[in-house]
Amino acid sequence: MTDNAPLKTPLHGLHIELGAKMVNFAGYDMPVQYPLGVLEEHKHCRNSAGLFDVSHMGQVRLVGKNIATALEKIVPADVKELSKGQMRYTMFTNQSGGVLDDLMILNRGEDFFLVVNAACKHEDLDHMRANLAGVEVHYLDNRALLALQGPKAASVLERFAPMTSAMPFMSGSEIDIEGFPCFVTRSGYTGEDGFEISMENHAAEAIARALLDQEEVAPIGLGARDSLRLEAGLCLYGQDLNHKTSPVEAGLSWTIGKRRREEGGFLGFDRVKKELTEKPSRRRVGIRPEGRVIAREGVEIRVAGQNVGSVTSGGFGPSLDHPIAMGYIDYNVSTPGTKIELMVRGQSRPGEIVKLPFHPHRYFKG
Repeated sequence: MTDNAPLKTPLHGLHIELGAKMVNFAGYDMPVQYPLGVLEEHKHCRNSAGLFDVSHMGQVRLVGKNIATALEKIVPADVKELSKGQMRYTMFTNQSGGVLDDLMILNRGEDFFLVVNAACKHEDLDHMRANLAGVEVHYLDNRALLALQGPKAASVLERFAPMTSAMPFMSGSEIDIEGFPCFVTRSGYTGEDGFEISMENHAAEAIARALLDQEEVAPIGLGARDSLRLEAGLCLYGQDLNHKTSPVEAGLSWTIGKRRREEGGFLGFDRVKKELTEKPSRRRVGIRPEGRVIAREGVEIRVAGQNVGSVTSGGFGPSLDHPIAMGYIDYNVSTPGTKIELMVRGQSRPGEIVKLPFHPHRYFKG
């Protein structure tokens, strides 16, 4: 092994046993697909339940007094409003109003639990340690993370922990699975109902095998994870979000509550406030290419022959049976129904701006 060799999650051996095709992703050797294939894995998750290894993501524990107040200096979310057990999606912003990373924040009462993106986690840790005065920042490198997603996820998980089926959307709770203590949240990066299960590394394989033994559950790789989140109109950091993109441009204004819009107090507030008031110069949109052409990241978008933006994520939507994409274009031509040209491999291909998401969200509403 060399210093540049990718890291392995606690489930690496299981992925190999299951016949996964492995790729280097965010510094980890990760399964991109299993023998079922990306298309069928995608459909299986939409129709039943899929199990994802997301142990490469960063799990962080914050300890101290006034954690919510400290966090509100570096995120635009209303963190103080979170009661024990509640979770919120938000982002770290920088001085210029760009997004350093998007993340989940959960109030556990005695501490706060955060999940950040794999490629950004070490920079995120530095950012938090530099800006969260009086708060201890603990990186939980001893914990694995699984995501169980799909319309049958709840019925599967309740066999192991009956109370999980009644958990509210965007909440978290401590439970036992197969005799192992876990911390479970209910959200999802697929647009489907689902759960994220955090456990100590040594428990990961036993829990994963127990879930995969259920007839509804299949292992799902990064390929289908990407097509699922794209159909759901969800951002991938590094493509649809970066340090220059503002939350308003990205269509994430809904994450900024009324009090935060009025009071500010977070990094980059001046830009965010201006864009909320005056509208941004560009915004993230859904794109429907005509025919079967795939418009991938970097493809130029034109209207009436003029460059108005570019694609940030694109691929085939298996649930829709046609290509889809997202990108940023000039605000004044971003209305759904606008006809566009996509410059794919030097050729102009027709397309249209459409509303997001491409596939309806089916999160738990009980």
